[in-house]
Amino acid sequence: METAATLRHALTAEDGGYAVLRLGGLAEKLGPRDARFLRLATAFAAEVAVPFSPFPRWPLWKDIGVKVDKDPGKSSGIGYNAFHMDLVNAIRPPDFTTLLCVRPDPLGGGPSILSNPHAAAARLPEDSRALLAESAYHYGAFFDLHGVGEEYKPFPILDGSDADEGFVRFTAKMLERSVLSRAHADAARELAAELVRGQVSFTLQAGDYLIVNQRRFLHGREALRIGQESVPTSDRRLLLQLFLRAGAGDGSAA
Repeated sequence: METAATLRHALTAEDGGYAVLRLGGLAEKLGPRDARFLRLATAFAAEVAVPFSPFPRWPLWKDIGVKVDKDPGKSSGIGYNAFHMDLVNAIRPPDFTTLLCVRPDPLGGGPSILSNPHAAAARLPEDSRALLAESAYHYGAFFDLHGVGEEYKPFPILDGSDADEGFVRFTAKMLERSVLSRAHADAARELAAELVRGQVSFTLQAGDYLIVNQRRFLHGREALRIGQESVPTSDRRLLLQLFLRAGAGDGSAA
C-alpha cells in the first residue's frame, strides 16, 4: 500500500519523525466522531504500529477537550502546553502518540508545536548533555496503567545508547513540579530553550490526523485564543488521542 509505505517512511526515515494525514473530506462526509470514520483512522494508525490504550478506564480514543477551569498548561487547558513526551516516566512509553482533530479552536488559537530533541541536545555543551544523561529526573504520578512497563524513577532525560533513536525523556513541567538539583534543572532549562528555538508549528484543522514518533520528536501546543469562556463547550477545540506500540523489528522500536 503506497500510502502506508509513505507514512512509515515519514515517521521513521532519518530526517522524519511526524506526519499529518489530511482526512477532512472523510470527516466531513462521515462525521469526525462517527464510528466508521474512527475505524478508518485506526486502520491508518495500524499501518504504522499497534493501537493500544495505556489507560484501562478510558476508551481506545481518549478525548482531549477544553476546560477553562483546568490548569492552563495541561493538554485540556487553555494555556501554553510546553514540550513533552507522553508517559515520560514509564519504562516503555508509547512509541507513537497521535492526535485526531475533531474541532480546531474556533477563535483561531492553539497551533501544535513539534521539536526534534536530539538536534536540540546536540547543540548543548558537553557538560550539559552529561547531566541530562544522568538518572536524576522524575515527574508525575504512576498508577492504573497498562502496557507501558513499570515506573521509571528517577530517569535520565537522554535515555539510550543510540543518540539518535533513544527516548529523550523530557517534559517542561518537571522544571516547575519536580525537585531537581540546580545543575540538573539548569541543564533541562537549556534543553527547553533549544527545543523552542528549533520548533515547527502548524494549526490542525478538522479531520487532520497528527502522528508523532516519540523517539524523534516532542510535542506541545501554543495557547488557545483569549475568550474561551465565551465559547460553548460543544464548540471548543476537541482532539482525540490514540497511542501506538511499535512491533519487533520496526525501525522506530529500540
